[in-house]
Amino acid sequence: MSVQKKKSILQLLGRSFKKLERLVFILKSLLTPRQFIYFSCVLVGISSALAVIILKAFAHLVYNFAQYLNNLLHLPYSNSILPIIGILVTVVIVKKLLDGSIQKGTSHIMYAVAKKGGIMPVKQMYSQILTSSFTVGLGGSAGLESPITITGAAFGSNYAQNYRLTYKDRSLLLACGVASGIAAAFNAPIAGVLFAIEVVLAEISITAFIPIMISAATGALVSTIILNEDILLVFKQGEDFDYHNIPQYIILGLLSGFMSIYYSRIFRKVEHHFSNLKMGQYRRALYGAAILAGLIFLFPSLFGEGYESIKTLANANPGKILENTLLSDFKSNQWILLFFVGITMMIKVYATGLTLGSGGNGGNFAPSLFVGSYLGFFIAQLSNLLGITKHLSVSNFTLVGMAGVLSGLFHAPLTAIFLIAEITSGYNLMVPLMIVSSVSFAISKRFEPYSFDIKHLADKGEVFTNDKDKNILTSLHISSFILTNYKAIPESNSLENLVEIIKYSDDTVFPVLNEKKELLGLINLDDHKIRTIIFSAFKVKYTSTHEIMQAPKEIIRHNENIECVLDKFEKTDTSLLPVFKNGVFIGFINKTMILEKYRSQLKEMVIE
Repeated sequence: MSVQKKKSILQLLGRSFKKLERLVFILKSLLTPRQFIYFSCVLVGISSALAVIILKAFAHLVYNFAQYLNNLLHLPYSNSILPIIGILVTVVIVKKLLDGSIQKGTSHIMYAVAKKGGIMPVKQMYSQILTSSFTVGLGGSAGLESPITITGAAFGSNYAQNYRLTYKDRSLLLACGVASGIAAAFNAPIAGVLFAIEVVLAEISITAFIPIMISAATGALVSTIILNEDILLVFKQGEDFDYHNIPQYIILGLLSGFMSIYYSRIFRKVEHHFSNLKMGQYRRALYGAAILAGLIFLFPSLFGEGYESIKTLANANPGKILENTLLSDFKSNQWILLFFVGITMMIKVYATGLTLGSGGNGGNFAPSLFVGSYLGFFIAQLSNLLGITKHLSVSNFTLVGMAGVLSGLFHAPLTAIFLIAEITSGYNLMVPLMIVSSVSFAISKRFEPYSFDIKHLADKGEVFTNDKDKNILTSLHISSFILTNYKAIPESNSLENLVEIIKYSDDTVFPVLNEKKELLGLINLDDHKIRTIIFSAFKVKYTSTHEIMQAPKEIIRHNENIECVLDKFEKTDTSLLPVFKNGVFIGFINKTMILEKYRSQLKEMVIE
């Protein structure tokens, strides 16, 4: 195709997009605000679903190519080369096309909702597709769901910005994009709705469910029409739930919770290791990808998302997972298989940490399902081999285990329950899903108060998306409340300057400064003793500022967060406190101003 023809196609697409944009603006003027939101959530749902299809189709295509190459060459290490290429390509794209940076993880969606008014950068609409396609498609041991949710959120946010919608509607459409993405990725609309509400939005009204449900249904419908079912994580078979196995499911829930904690802490250590490395981006990519290649050589099921190996474990012939490994001759040995599954489960987190830490892009949603399925298989198979139980359903435990680790890692038990229920085409496992997810969540929450994705933000005090009050407080910046138009009282042996200033000021608190502009103390006119002095001409003339000024009950530093500031107001029972920067007095903060801004923000954050 010639360059001129390519330009013509791009120009035609550009004109078509402009026409569509004008049509939407016309519809906005004709429809009521609520009707326009319903229309918009369909468009956002379609856009997010198409992004999912591009990602999933490309990743599946590359995976199939890798398997074909592996079978053709009969070399167990051929798959190990592809992740190195994928991570290096990702680093090049980030460095050359994306200004050297890219946001990873769904925490950026929560941060945008809590602190940036639901605004996400335009480049998030395409950057995640570009980078994660190469990383995961070429075998990086991560998932596509996090890039999918970020892309969907970016579509919703930028759509709302383009059509000048309010913060409430912007946040709502952002959540619609997330719901559609998850629904399309798994053909699970209920899980999409719950993920958007449970993880992204802290609190919404009942009426907000409708647009989110419409987007999720749209995403699932588009995915069903276009995507091949083989690409999706779908299970047609499943055994009936046996209530006699409830004790084993409780054990699975407990171990899922501890596995979630293990995953979270190990991943963070690997991530910190890479962030502290003193080497360039390409050397870091080669270093991490080389180790990852070694792990994939030994454990080929670590290649890519790992959904194919989950399907293998859940089916009747799990020994197939040992094919193309150094243990392929022991496929029929159940103990060797169990050992292999256990080791793979434990090192999956290292593989994911290496993939993302070295420069690749992806998420931890799919790895959590991977680890959970392997854990469920391990427990059921071990119990059967030891003769502890007559026959535990390995298939059921493999599926339920996914919900356990997902619930514990992301603190999203409802999403985990309904996701597995939907992808298994039925609700036969609802009771064990509830048991395992709730127990895992309780254990994880006990030792890790914040979910995996927002832990690093919570450590910095930047965002707490599960607490609306803290969301609002952390969105307020102390610099916007500092009052600098104060009237200062110079250090003096009389109060004549104070009396003169009072004549033309409504203030009740005045700072006393020396010649170096250092704060010596405060004079508060609400103090009854001071009023008796300033109304006496004799006392005014012969009373020094030192005699009536008081040390501040508390001081505020310019970089403190608003929550700490309000705590100081509460402890001192005062409405005005001095602010210091690098030890120098720069002004006051009024408690009333903060509370008024809080009430205003609270009203805006209720999504209807």
